[in-house]
Amino acid sequence: MRNVLGGVLISALAVSAMGSYAQTMNSDHWSTAQLMERAKHLQALAAKGDGSGSETLEKYPHHYTMLAYRQRSGGGELHQNFADIFFILDGHAAVLIGGSLVDQKTTGPGEIRGKSVDGGSRQELRPGDVVHIPAGTPHQMLVSEGESITYFVVKVEESR
Repeated sequence: MRNVLGGVLISALAVSAMGSYAQTMNSDHWSTAQLMERAKHLQALAAKGDGSGSETLEKYPHHYTMLAYRQRSGGGELHQNFADIFFILDGHAAVLIGGSLVDQKTTGPGEIRGKSVDGGSRQELRPGDVVHIPAGTPHQMLVSEGESITYFVVKVEESR
């Protein structure tokens, strides 16, 4: 009986803590115009660096949001624990999804990068498009010469 009461007490405390956490969590809203204004500094970073710039907007218990800009193709990547959801805001690019990473290297916990993606399916991306890439799936953003793309990213933790 004592173990049951202890379990009930722990459960009640956990639910109470989750409830107070949910009450203190903010909701977020960004208009396309606000995101595009915020992306201007990412464009400057991309021009000075490798052709891409991104920033984390907010972190939550099991996901986080980012804003990304590319004016050049990226390498292949695979996130073992996070799915990517892209909301295309501006520009044009393509994404390769699936296949395998070429010359892959682990760059951090659960993060693998490669020179490119071999195989996979190609999807053209334009403003208004939404793309979901499951955790563990190789992908690569391809940007043609003279093009660029700005996109909002939701990275969702997935259990496997």
